[in-house]
Amino acid sequence: MSTIAAELLGAGQVAIASGRWADAADTFRALLDQETHPNADALFGLGVASFWLGETREALRLWERAYVAFRRRPDPAQAGFAAVYLSLAYRMSMGNDAAARGWLGRAARLAADHDLTELSGWVLLCRAHRANDIGHPQAAEGWAREAGDLARAGGDVDLELCALSELGAAIVEQGRVEDGSQLLDEAMAGALAGEGLHPDSVVLISCRTITACSRGGDLRRATQWVRAADDFYRSHGSPHLYTTCRTHFGGILFATGSWDQAETELNAALQIGEAAEPALHAEALAKLAEIRVAQGRLEEANRLLIGFEDHPSVVYVTALVRLAQGQAAVAASMLRRRLRDVDENSLEAAALEELLVAAEVEIGATSRAAKRGLALSQRGAGLQTIVVRARGERAVGRALLARTEVGAAIDHLERATSAFAAAQMPIEASRTRLLLAQALAATDRETAIAEAQHAFAALEAVGAKRDADEAAALLRSFGARPARSGSRAIGLLTKRELEVLALLGEGLSNPEIGQRLFITRKTVEHHVANVLAKVGLSGRGEAAAFAARALRQDSAAK
Repeated sequence: MSTIAAELLGAGQVAIASGRWADAADTFRALLDQETHPNADALFGLGVASFWLGETREALRLWERAYVAFRRRPDPAQAGFAAVYLSLAYRMSMGNDAAARGWLGRAARLAADHDLTELSGWVLLCRAHRANDIGHPQAAEGWAREAGDLARAGGDVDLELCALSELGAAIVEQGRVEDGSQLLDEAMAGALAGEGLHPDSVVLISCRTITACSRGGDLRRATQWVRAADDFYRSHGSPHLYTTCRTHFGGILFATGSWDQAETELNAALQIGEAAEPALHAEALAKLAEIRVAQGRLEEANRLLIGFEDHPSVVYVTALVRLAQGQAAVAASMLRRRLRDVDENSLEAAALEELLVAAEVEIGATSRAAKRGLALSQRGAGLQTIVVRARGERAVGRALLARTEVGAAIDHLERATSAFAAAQMPIEASRTRLLLAQALAATDRETAIAEAQHAFAALEAVGAKRDADEAAALLRSFGARPARSGSRAIGLLTKRELEVLALLGEGLSNPEIGQRLFITRKTVEHHVANVLAKVGLSGRGEAAAFAARALRQDSAAK
């Protein structure tokens, strides 16, 4: 290598180490332009810079060329690490399991053939990463522990931190949330402090931690790490990390009822584009489609999922759409198929099992649904995650309600409501209240109405039209009117009806309203009746109280 080439290579590597990705890319390109034969180190470095600049497919192409160049040099260790990068990128960004497995196989063979201990540790890490992704956390736990042992023996801090995060994620996915979260916290603290040598490790650890906390229902912890990862993104870049944060933060906001903010985050995640990050693109689309289902916009949800139906992260919401469209048997088939591919004790399995219980209830397989729900409830009781317990209790409550075992159903649904509320998931708590209201209807009508009204108000407030409509129908079946809230109810009224509502709020009688608006008494009576019906109020007293509250809120919002 010439002196100039050596200087360019050194400058490019310094730029990589300091996170100056564009400078690194320019330097490595200058080196490649003047070299007769491809420089393996420059190809690899340019691949790293390209990945951080969001040029994922270009990064893959460069790492593949670097792998070949390292083999021909020969340098089996560096070739193996190029294969590791390729395996992780094909999995994390592209969602291409075949390519990821193929490159992992090449890295493993090089490690074995040349007795490369350090590379063997990274191969184990890749195996743990894949196992976590495909729903096999027990296998992931074993491989992550082995990788950590090799890392500590060899003094590889980056591998040690990455293995710690994979181990934590595997333990969380098995329902031991607090135990796993402590390991994730430890890995994140070390990574963000700069304990490792490579910023790529920070991306791997941050993405795994945010994903695991979100899936485990530890929404507060996930939010805290999203904000910490955002600080790292602002200083270093990484579209992959940015997209991961936006996707999972959007999911958290959806779960906690902040749907407008959730859409903002998910749309930001989608801006990176399918070409650069197809795997994350699918996850963001799935979350956005789930919001659309809750809003009652099923056709739009369907359109979002076109082309992604077989992606593992989309199975749940695709089945949810089918169930909402009355295709319960189709939904059940999809869910059973996915459940065969994941560990039965995983968090993913819990969500799939609960939705399958709902599908089986719809198709009349209530005995099977009750058995499945009870098994999920018992499994959740032994785990550290409140979300799985909540899902299990609701599943068995739903199935028992369908079998008219009302007393037992009430007990389970009350526990599920409390658990979802404790997990800071108000929409799921409200959905559970609707089931509880149905169960209470025959024995405690007053409490049933209160539960349904509570659910209706919360669901309408976030725009959960489909569930709010169900709550309204349930209330009408009880002979009660759904009391609409604030600005959403205001939006149902015409300009004249708003004027009438405002005057009702001042306590005016019908003749006084007629005089104020220069309309007949009969016309006033017509408008008052429309206002009461649209807003769901039982009389003038309720209308006056509602007007004082809602018109004030509407004015403040403007």
